[in-house]
Amino acid sequence: MFKLGCHVSIAGKIYYSLDRAERIGCNTMQIFARNPRQIRKIQLSDEDISIFKEKAEKTGISPIVVHIPYTLNLATSRERFYDISVREFILDLIEADKLGVDYLVTHLGSYKGSTESVGLLQFSKALKMILSETKELGVKILLENSAGSGQWLGSKFYQLASVINSLPDPQQVGVCLDTAHLWAAGYDISTKEGIDQMMSEVETGLGLKRIAVVHFNDTQEDLGSRRDCHCDIGKGKIGVTGLSYILNHQSLRHAAFILETPKKSQDDDDRNLKTVKKMYTSYNV
Repeated sequence: MFKLGCHVSIAGKIYYSLDRAERIGCNTMQIFARNPRQIRKIQLSDEDISIFKEKAEKTGISPIVVHIPYTLNLATSRERFYDISVREFILDLIEADKLGVDYLVTHLGSYKGSTESVGLLQFSKALKMILSETKELGVKILLENSAGSGQWLGSKFYQLASVINSLPDPQQVGVCLDTAHLWAAGYDISTKEGIDQMMSEVETGLGLKRIAVVHFNDTQEDLGSRRDCHCDIGKGKIGVTGLSYILNHQSLRHAAFILETPKKSQDDDDRNLKTVKKMYTSYNV
């Protein structure tokens, strides 16, 4: 079954997100489980968790993805911030498991004030600690590729691969592929040739089956700009041709496609979802 959804708001109550997703026809979705720009202040109540799980079962929305807050940085060389990030990440993972969600998506973080190699070591060390302390949980961590702005890690597949290959069991984590980030990082995915080249690189370095989620976004930024800015599907420089080819690629049929397109109202999500549904199966790849 084709899995298509949006990043939806948890405003009011976290379980309202499922109502919002169902209302616009999503069969998968992504949320922030808490304020993404703050250190954790409160935790979800047992009642909210129970209602969320009941609604998830009733709606059949699956997989459900939680995105880690932007405040955490597992690649930082600042010791106190590093310790806080690891602790918060573990708490977020435990809470995601209580909610019964499938995936927790994280960026690799920034090595500002350090070097790429040190940042990758920091992230790998943190991930090993997190996995060691959450062995019994059912939520899978997905590493998301980045646009590569500043000193952010994850814009190249070898960086993701170095982290995954450092783990005692590489199958413990998967990958979330973001199309706008690919473009910003210099991967020309506006053409079949460019996409085939990118997919070949993913297959060699990571394995295409490791991709569980695709953040499906267009962008008006220039190729290789390293700027993370999303726009409506088909209205940017990746365009309908490139996005259609990715959407219908046989190697990604197992993945959930989630839109993170700009929204000022529900109409924006409705419009973008309709555009994507029209694109599906438009190519026989």
